[in-house]
Amino acid sequence: MEDIPLLIEFAEPTSLLLEQNRISALPIIGNGPPGTFVLFPNGLRVSLPTDQIVFADDSDGYARVGLGGMRFVGSEDGRLVFVRIRELYAEDQLSPARSHTMRLDPQWITSISVDGSRVWPGDLPLR
Repeated sequence: MEDIPLLIEFAEPTSLLLEQNRISALPIIGNGPPGTFVLFPNGLRVSLPTDQIVFADDSDGYARVGLGGMRFVGSEDGRLVFVRIRELYAEDQLSPARSHTMRLDPQWITSISVDGSRVWPGDLPLR
């Protein structure tokens, strides 16, 4: 996992929903990739920036998602904050409405690692 720039591990039990790409005879420009969501047992669906995902797995009963062009910048107003620092796809493959900041509730997350080293929380052992 050291080769994943930013790895977010979500609380158990969670799973991933990866929407399928819809094939169309009409050219669609600037729509971006299909959505990716973390699903919680209470029905909550948390949207993730699909165009930034380089790894996604939920086979151990919790979602783990690796992001290639985002950085964890800390906590703000009780939320964990991540910012887009580079694009992984060409501009014409991205939605112009894409978010450049992602904010997640810390209760949803068990750990955040950067380049294989845990950066949040700082005092708990890795899984």
